[in-house]
Amino acid sequence: MKNLNFKHLLGLLAVFTIALFSACSNDDSAGGGQPVIESVSLAKNDSLVDKGYADNMYIIRGKGFTGTQKIYFNETDTYFNSTFVTDDVILVTIDRNTPYENAPDELKVVTRDGTAVYHFVVAPPAPNVRSFQPVNAADGEQITIYGSFFLNPVVTVGGVQAEVVSNTLTEIVAILPPGSQLKKVMVTTISGESEWGTAVGTAIYDDAFYAPWDIEPWNNHTYVTDAAKAYQGVKFIKKTIAGWDNIQGNWAWNDQLSQYTGIHFWVRSDDAGKLVPIINGNGWGDASKAVNTGTEWKEYRYTWEQLGNPAALQNITFQEFTGASHNYYFDNFGFTVD
Repeated sequence: MKNLNFKHLLGLLAVFTIALFSACSNDDSAGGGQPVIESVSLAKNDSLVDKGYADNMYIIRGKGFTGTQKIYFNETDTYFNSTFVTDDVILVTIDRNTPYENAPDELKVVTRDGTAVYHFVVAPPAPNVRSFQPVNAADGEQITIYGSFFLNPVVTVGGVQAEVVSNTLTEIVAILPPGSQLKKVMVTTISGESEWGTAVGTAIYDDAFYAPWDIEPWNNHTYVTDAAKAYQGVKFIKKTIAGWDNIQGNWAWNDQLSQYTGIHFWVRSDDAGKLVPIINGNGWGDASKAVNTGTEWKEYRYTWEQLGNPAALQNITFQEFTGASHNYYFDNFGFTVD
């Protein structure tokens, strides 16, 4: 089960428009009275269901929904947009924090005229893979996958099933199967699937730099350990960079690039910032190469063609380009494969 996709929005609006037109075409005296729930459908394709998944939108059909005040899934007060309520149709998304264990399996619609109760099962939310470590593990070695809602998970790497050694709802330890290099890790449960975007064997930095890459200590940067704030793994790089100053990677040499399509990195800052990535020493002071940063992690990707088809990757550096001091954070440096 996947989340509602934007491409389904027009279809959803059409469903609701038809329902609204139908409601308006009925007797003007219609509406009000004791609410009754008759059915629930998955909004994405308007198919009848008796089980729902968090983060997905559903169509509740019945009557007496005018004046809806509250909607509850398993006693969880669920947000709804009153614009998407007619007397006989409600569109609502199940909250991700809705309980699914030891729950009453009930949907309730509360209006000013009464309460409708309907048997409806809320399944666990789809899994969410946040990262895995180490990215550069070899086939047959263990990785730890971080995320949420890992209920009886199946782990595959490039479509090949991995052995799950242990798991909790937030961590999985698995053994990489043969042929895992340059493939992506996916976790599947009864509720859906989630794939991490960084492929096995492509890291330059995940929670540590892989030789020959590093950032020299004289940069006065720090490594912050905070899984909740990291993008990949549990550790990321921080430096307060003065205006027009920089953070410089060491100079190295890797000419084994044919298996990759380019490089990527993730960056954020405490407030609006701007950096110029300096790849292989190219780009100092070039405003056309500047990237904007903000409080959310953002990925930047560069193909080899965009970098001038270099014979080797030699250096990754960043120059501050607002002219003022900002706290910048860096994580998940690596090669791309797609």
